[in-house]
Amino acid sequence: MRIGHGPAKQEDGGGTIDHPRAYEVLAEIGLGGRRRRVFTRIAALTGARPGDRVLDVGCGTGYLTRIIAPLVGRDGHVTGVDPSTSMLDHARERAPRTCSYRVGEGQDLPFSDAAFDVVVSTLAVHHMPRSARGTAVREMFRVLRPGGRLLIADFRPPTHPVSARLVGVLAGPAMRPGMPELLAELVPDAGFRITSTTHVKPLLHCVEAVRPIETGA
Repeated sequence: MRIGHGPAKQEDGGGTIDHPRAYEVLAEIGLGGRRRRVFTRIAALTGARPGDRVLDVGCGTGYLTRIIAPLVGRDGHVTGVDPSTSMLDHARERAPRTCSYRVGEGQDLPFSDAAFDVVVSTLAVHHMPRSARGTAVREMFRVLRPGGRLLIADFRPPTHPVSARLVGVLAGPAMRPGMPELLAELVPDAGFRITSTTHVKPLLHCVEAVRPIETGA
């Protein structure tokens, strides 16, 4: 997975974000000053419980990992993965002991099969290279244990013109095709069973899914 825009932008829609402080400001503005409330809602939607092992794909500055950490408690652990070392350095400086971070890309996650109880990815899929998006969701399936929970949240098309312009600045042409339609295909194609879709105001579309438990042959 490549995340972001700027000098490291890839031709097929990917790139890396390498300026964590600027990203923090832009994220707050882009979510209308409601970033904490939005990410607290996302953390709740993951269903993370005490003792769970959680993976955040495209964790960036670790903002969501720090919100999830209290949900898994001292016996759980939250791992963030991102291709940007500068974003992960920022995350490590602020992380509790129950969070750790790895450099990696969504289409080649550096973890063993069935290593996590929950996988979450927020505002990352639209930044992945188009050619890697399906592979990345399949990788999320691979590292999630059978019966484990997936939550992917990304932009939904806003109706307000000012919001539409902000999303355009943040996501650009990477938003085509629309994320709700794309996720509706990518998630089941990877083997997941979608359990719910939710809108989180002001701009997010969330897909909740599970990795089915295989029955005996």
